[in-house]
Amino acid sequence: MQRRRLSMMAFSGVGLCFPGCSLFVPKDQPLPVVFFAGDDATLDVVGQTVVANAAQLAKRYPLQPVRVVGFTSPAGVPAANRALAEARARAVADALIMAGVSSDRVRFESGGTAPYADTPTQSRRVEIRIGI
Repeated sequence: MQRRRLSMMAFSGVGLCFPGCSLFVPKDQPLPVVFFAGDDATLDVVGQTVVANAAQLAKRYPLQPVRVVGFTSPAGVPAANRALAEARARAVADALIMAGVSSDRVRFESGGTAPYADTPTQSRRVEIRIGI
């Protein structure tokens, strides 16, 4: 696995380093993503596995913040979509905290609607951003 040393405010796809830190972060680490069924904010078995793996990753970088951003598909009422996106993000954030990630590090928010990618399911997601 290729690794590189992060310098002041450099982004590697996983972590952000503040001035003076000496954190090593994998350059090719994928962004953990949890997908949801329509109009639902409940983690399924696959989502729970993604969160457990993301929690392990977050524990490897204990000084890095964990930002959880929820999205919905563009169908529906915008206000309801924002609330659903936030509920999804909260569910993932709560699961991360239950898996041992310090609540001081975890922040969640609604990213609102996301345009369809290949399928509507890809828009109904929560991204777990470690270090950004």
